[in-house]
Amino acid sequence: MKIWGQIIFVLFTLGITIYHNYSHGESVFTIELLFYWALAWFLGRQYDKAKHFEKIARLSEKSYKNLLDSLPSTIIIHKDHRVIYVNDLAVTMFRAPNREALIGKPTLELVTPKYADQLKKRTKAASSGNKPLKSIEYKLKRQDGTTMDFEVSSLKIIFEGVDAVLSIGKDITEKNEQTDQLLQKSEKLALLGQMAAGIAHEIRNPLTSIRGFVQLFKGDQDQNVYYDIVLSELDRINNIVGEFLFLSKPTTTAMQERDVKKLLSDVVTLIQTQTILSNIQIGMEYESNLPYIYGDENQLKQVFLNILKNATEAMPNGGTIELKVKKDIEKGVLIQFTDQGVGIPKERIPTLGEPFYTTKEKGTGLGLMTCYKIIENHHGQLLIESEVNKGTTVQIILPFASEALKETGTSF
Repeated sequence: MKIWGQIIFVLFTLGITIYHNYSHGESVFTIELLFYWALAWFLGRQYDKAKHFEKIARLSEKSYKNLLDSLPSTIIIHKDHRVIYVNDLAVTMFRAPNREALIGKPTLELVTPKYADQLKKRTKAASSGNKPLKSIEYKLKRQDGTTMDFEVSSLKIIFEGVDAVLSIGKDITEKNEQTDQLLQKSEKLALLGQMAAGIAHEIRNPLTSIRGFVQLFKGDQDQNVYYDIVLSELDRINNIVGEFLFLSKPTTTAMQERDVKKLLSDVVTLIQTQTILSNIQIGMEYESNLPYIYGDENQLKQVFLNILKNATEAMPNGGTIELKVKKDIEKGVLIQFTDQGVGIPKERIPTLGEPFYTTKEKGTGLGLMTCYKIIENHHGQLLIESEVNKGTTVQIILPFASEALKETGTSF
């Protein structure tokens, strides 16, 4: 420990005292001089101790920060919901230009809105306890606008002399993506087996009919009446294979801005002849100034046509199909089809859209599954509500063209 403070204090006190005594004609060396000298020596020693411990504290703090920077985990230290320190890995993970871009930032701005309340509760729990909190996952926002999955644990610490919360964690985005990919592969393999079994069963039925009628053709009698049945069964096989190919192979799409009102009008015109013959009326209600959606014309028309055909088939005694379109600022464009058909039991609704699960006598379930896939590819939702003997409502939610383009990274 250096003693420069002691020497300076003693010399300063000695100089002042000698000058004072000399200027007043008093003896230079007195008892008071010894007392002041001893006091100066004591004060100087305390000053040197304080400086020494301050230096040790600074070195300790520097070593502590160097330790944090060397850790292979992301460190975020925060107090009163504001960041007061981050290590180098955190700067890299958040894709920030430097440490200063994160220090002072509200912690609630680091997470997506969905996790804000959870972060508040966790921070409060960590601040009031003495044990580390168990790991939890958050969705964090990087400086460049992208998001990441972050697994983190928190505990209360003393940092720079004040109570704070240290959160230590790691970016698990890649890990979660790999897990999702494995799950998707597993689901696809299971689905493939299910679909293969279903297709074998569905194709075998019309083939059995065809085989039977072909055997009848061998007779001498005129069997022309059976040709229509054979052709119908062949068309059924072709439809099953066509729907299966759509689900199993990627298709080329012509994605661009679309007027949903025009798409629906074209589909209604197409199916109107069938609905009139079935004594069914289609009531259309469009909200004014509907925003454009972003999608493939043929695929969307395929979805709308499939839903209208299902509604028509669900009303063998006729009725009305209500078609309503409106906008929701938060969700997007809402397209609602409501029929007055036989309805679907509640316990069967969750399984709709699964391959070869259908409420129709000769259906395959692939049509509705195709609809789900098309709407999913358009970043939308397909929801079904139904009540037996009262009817079914199918609601499709499609994002506005501007929002869909943001997700795909396309510009106008």
